[in-house]
Amino acid sequence: MAEVMRSETLNISNNTSSLASPELLHVLAVDDSIVDRKFIERLLRVSSCKVTVVDSATRALQYLGLDGDNNSVGFEESSAFREIPVVIMSSENILPRIDRCLEEGAEDFLLKPVKLADVKRLRDSLLKAEERVFKNIMHKRELEANDIFSQLKRAKI
Repeated sequence: MAEVMRSETLNISNNTSSLASPELLHVLAVDDSIVDRKFIERLLRVSSCKVTVVDSATRALQYLGLDGDNNSVGFEESSAFREIPVVIMSSENILPRIDRCLEEGAEDFLLKPVKLADVKRLRDSLLKAEERVFKNIMHKRELEANDIFSQLKRAKI
């Protein structure tokens, strides 16, 4: 399993030029096989992603700070992780399992062995989706600012 996240998830800025930078994607790759971890790590790095690899779901939760332990290495605000797209990788080509993963909210499902083309396609689609989310956030902020400005103008402040 791999979770894909922006390395700047908790710090959204107004700088849209940084969106095109491939270094914005930070991938947490979780796999119990060292061979698969090394392979996906190399594919992701070649695709210009920042990569963190761990060997279990428990370690992933610890890294993300979602294990309830105050000494966790990862981030502080678990609510920020709701928007992280999760991509499932598996060698089991079982259609009901794939469908369930996608129905439960996985962004994509990749069959092992994962190819470089799969990673590049996924990276590009995630960056485009991120850009849409960013534009929506900025549009909402602009509407809020306009509303505040109108209120101040009416109050003649």
